[in-house]
Amino acid sequence: MVSEPLSVTTDPAHGGRWTSLRAGGREWLWRRDEPRRDLVAPGEAFADAGGLEECVPTVRGRPDHGDAWSRPWRGDGAFASVDCPDFRLTRRIRTEGDTLVADYRLTAAPGYRFLWAGHALLDVSPGATLGIRQGAPVRLYPDEGAKWRAGAWPRADGVSLDRLAPDDGTAVGAVVAAPEVTVRDGRHTLRMAVEAEGQPVSVALWRNLGGFPAGAPYRSVGVEPMLGRVFDLAAAGEGDAARVPASGGVHWRLTVTAGRGPRP
Repeated sequence: MVSEPLSVTTDPAHGGRWTSLRAGGREWLWRRDEPRRDLVAPGEAFADAGGLEECVPTVRGRPDHGDAWSRPWRGDGAFASVDCPDFRLTRRIRTEGDTLVADYRLTAAPGYRFLWAGHALLDVSPGATLGIRQGAPVRLYPDEGAKWRAGAWPRADGVSLDRLAPDDGTAVGAVVAAPEVTVRDGRHTLRMAVEAEGQPVSVALWRNLGGFPAGAPYRSVGVEPMLGRVFDLAAAGEGDAARVPASGGVHWRLTVTAGRGPRP
């Protein structure tokens, strides 16, 4: 495996969104035309333009995809921050060759509970595969309103989650209790890992193979390092969400690496 240098572009003025993640000559982030994206105001429904959105303090529920994605951030590509009603989030990104490190800190009142997801929608082929620790606990969400169903990676409720496929009209979400995931697409590999001392970490998946939204479905594949174990903060049980300690701050780190294998 040959390592590939990584580069990232972000848009602080529009929610801190990652608009590009390139390794070698490949773009990893998927995008779509969404004219609402640059005009949204806090509290409005999510405008899906692709890239990587910072979803905090929830993913599903209210506010839709969280409070940070719809607000202007201060700063630049290397360091940026945003103030939301209940918390402040800061992010520092640095790249060294084939490794990208994003350090986050959320400050809020002690006891504050939240979820965070690096909601990355990836530009991958139907033949792409996902690698997560075998047997890791899985919570499968067969549709947005249903209660999750338990499984063990790579299967849950009869659904194999480790392989993508051509569009089949389905859309499922899952949260896997594991700190890292490897995406393999042909010769190319992308690895994402999240670490946060004393906090629950997971990998969320959104496998939309032309099944969402109703009436105008499209294909999108989300692979999302996460703090927490559920999509909706309102449904979080004990241990399912991150919690701000007495110090008033939570720090976590997202590490991304990329590589390229030999030709088959």
